[in-house]
Amino acid sequence: MVADQRGVRVEPTTALPTDAEILAQLDRIRFSTEFDAPDRARKFLAYVIEETVAGRADRIKAYSIATEVFGRDSSFDAQTDPAVRIEAGRIRRALERYYLVSGRNDPIVIRIPKGAYVPTFERRVDAQSAADLGSSLSARWDSSVQHFRRWIWFGIAALTFALGGLAASALLRPSITADYDANTGRIRPNIPKLVVAPFEDLSGTPDSAMITRGLADEVVGKIAKFKEIIVVTRENPDDSSDTDGGPAYALEGRVRLDGERLRLGIRLILRSDGSVMWANNYDESLATHKIIELQEKAAAAVATAVAQPYGVVFQANATQFTQSIPDDWEAYACTLAYYGYRSDLNPQTHASVQECLQHATRQFPNYATAWALLSMTYIDELRFRYRLDRSSPVSLERAIEAAVRAVELDPQDVRALQAQMLTLFFRGEVDAALAVGARAFAINPNDTELAGEYGFRLALSGQWHPGCELLSETVAQNPGPVGYFEAALAVCAYIRGDYVAAERWAHLADLRANPIYRVILLAILGKLGKSDQAHEEEKWLKTNAPGFLENIRKEVALRIRRPEDQQHFIEGLREAGVSVPEN
Repeated sequence: MVADQRGVRVEPTTALPTDAEILAQLDRIRFSTEFDAPDRARKFLAYVIEETVAGRADRIKAYSIATEVFGRDSSFDAQTDPAVRIEAGRIRRALERYYLVSGRNDPIVIRIPKGAYVPTFERRVDAQSAADLGSSLSARWDSSVQHFRRWIWFGIAALTFALGGLAASALLRPSITADYDANTGRIRPNIPKLVVAPFEDLSGTPDSAMITRGLADEVVGKIAKFKEIIVVTRENPDDSSDTDGGPAYALEGRVRLDGERLRLGIRLILRSDGSVMWANNYDESLATHKIIELQEKAAAAVATAVAQPYGVVFQANATQFTQSIPDDWEAYACTLAYYGYRSDLNPQTHASVQECLQHATRQFPNYATAWALLSMTYIDELRFRYRLDRSSPVSLERAIEAAVRAVELDPQDVRALQAQMLTLFFRGEVDAALAVGARAFAINPNDTELAGEYGFRLALSGQWHPGCELLSETVAQNPGPVGYFEAALAVCAYIRGDYVAAERWAHLADLRANPIYRVILLAILGKLGKSDQAHEEEKWLKTNAPGFLENIRKEVALRIRRPEDQQHFIEGLREAGVSVPEN
């Protein structure tokens, strides 16, 4: 599948751009503030473009990129190390965003097709047309494009601290506009609504009409599996009577068949003012897929992009709520704050988010997602060793009770099942935990937050290859902060003995306030013989998590289940200078 976020048409049959034009476009992209990619990704892009222009496109492989751009040694194996594939995915997303925002009138379009690393170059025919979407985009496009901005995450961090005070005041106010559940007699909180309008068939043939109807149904079904959003189907998408004073969105689709090629154009619109929040095109070949498979594949891509945690709806709401939280939306804001906390796993942020979720579950006792997230904040106290100075020990029972409550309220909520999986895992019931994780993944494989956590449980239980593969796919598909999953990939690389890659993943994660992150980095540095840096990590742990290293064998066994893997990890700690008893 090729995701193309351009609001313009590029005609490949025109004269190809010259080398000078391509290199000028490269400079235009990599020096633009709207090309949201780290320095290494910019070097990656420059390398593949310059090699192609120089006539050496046949040399562009994962191995050459890893060794010549990333500085990896000759032992690099693309089959076991997904670093190049993941970085390529980030570049594709950054290019899509660049051409959506500041590059929409650029004369040259550069792409890196999915599944390849050799770029393609095309000359733009008409910078003002939007033929693939069937109409021109709104004039308010510039002001409404809000996704993939780094400052969003700083705003979310501010929101989580603000919610510490919010939990003690605003959440205790009686709800006025929250929906009433007649079946339970309880009030449930507002959450965003997404109206999916009937998709438009631009081709007008019997085949295109059938595919269009099927695509719309598949999109609705897959988005409905995300419980942090309400999906509404509406024959009249102009009806805005259900906004409830909070964010509501409309999803529009246009389908076009051209020979063996299908294009699905998608737009997400803020219903209050009609502004376009996000747009994307998905291309598929009818020659290589059965119709049902094609519909499922395209719908899965749309659902993941729109509805997953850190997806476009989440990012739009997080941006809006950092400015002001509408009346009676505080409980939903708590869930946003939880995902904001996941960006750095900071103990101070954790405390305010946990307090907010505690109040949310008291005010809305049938809000399954809040119970699930609350359970995971209790789990985090155990697995990340927060609040070590408290007189009372961390209780796994609280996490179990909250997870059980969440599953009772909604057995199909994958966030509830994710919480149950974690409580079972840390209680030592690994097989039961993996069974719950598999059930949740079967319900919604497009939820990257669940997929990554399930993948990590598989890996830590000893199923390293499938678990780490699922983790790498999560990092590639998740548009939000993925530091936790990058730290998990550091553990994957460590276990397979690639300590250079492990250190790189750990530095990418950069969860400096988290004790477990420091332990992972400490073991890696020990294996690399970097004693000075290892000493600094050990010093931090002794200062900020006193007593933690004294019981490190038990801490390792709590997470890594196979004795041989535990011993491998402890070897790194010993080589870093940590005294670990034999038993």
